[in-house]
Amino acid sequence: MKIKFTKMHGAGNDFIVIDAVNQHIDLSTAQWKYLADRRFGIGADQILVVEQSDDADIDFRYRIFNADGGEVEQCGNGARAFVRFVTDKKMTHKTALKVSTMSGVIAPRLEADGSITVDMGAPVFASSLIPFDPQGLHATTVANDQVWPLHIRGHTIAMSVVSMGNPHAVQIVDSVESADVLLDGPAIENHVRFPKRVNAGFMQIIDRHAIVLRVYERGAGETLACGTGACAAAVAGIRRGLLDSPVQVTTRGGQLSIAWQGDASPVMLTGPAVTVFEGEIVLPD
Repeated sequence: MKIKFTKMHGAGNDFIVIDAVNQHIDLSTAQWKYLADRRFGIGADQILVVEQSDDADIDFRYRIFNADGGEVEQCGNGARAFVRFVTDKKMTHKTALKVSTMSGVIAPRLEADGSITVDMGAPVFASSLIPFDPQGLHATTVANDQVWPLHIRGHTIAMSVVSMGNPHAVQIVDSVESADVLLDGPAIENHVRFPKRVNAGFMQIIDRHAIVLRVYERGAGETLACGTGACAAAVAGIRRGLLDSPVQVTTRGGQLSIAWQGDASPVMLTGPAVTVFEGEIVLPD
């Protein structure tokens, strides 16, 4: 099978984007993994698939596959790449879109300066919806947030748990450079209290409007940036009374901006999206 693709990134979080409107795409888990493999395939943190929507009020359907071949609910940096892709390919002339995802409808828009803002919807804190199993744990209330203890690798971390369409566990660290992301990250991701696994965020607070962030992503490992992770971290910091909107998030791949007015307000994610190259690849059966 030969497919056309576009390689893109958003603040270093890199993607393979596939047009499934103008070509037929029906791949196995092994083939998604092959595409994302950095040695044998193209290489990417996630694969984004552009599909037609069955709803006349929705512009496109957006599917996301992690590097391990599993389909996931949401990807904020990918949403920006999605908008850049459909705009550059002239698949739409709109600057504001409605796009359906596994976790619901998102509303990205192309800004006049070329950046892209995505309405990521309101954060979710209900344990059953994240999902997160708090049974037997005792949370500490910090301002408007519940901070949960999680025992990993012989020590206990204090985490905020939130869904941005996908699950996140955010902890505050003194320094993201000295944080044990590559060991603690997978221990958090695969902890039994997260039945669908979780994205592990390590947040260093610089001032009330600025943080530095590393994220160990579910199914992808540490990435250079994570859009939903940036949203989750900013929300956690605001709820704890440590941050004020808007929050500038510095990742290893670049800068993101998060705005949130609290409560049931949507989280707004703004940042870049860049096309790297295009090509065709023949997939093994």
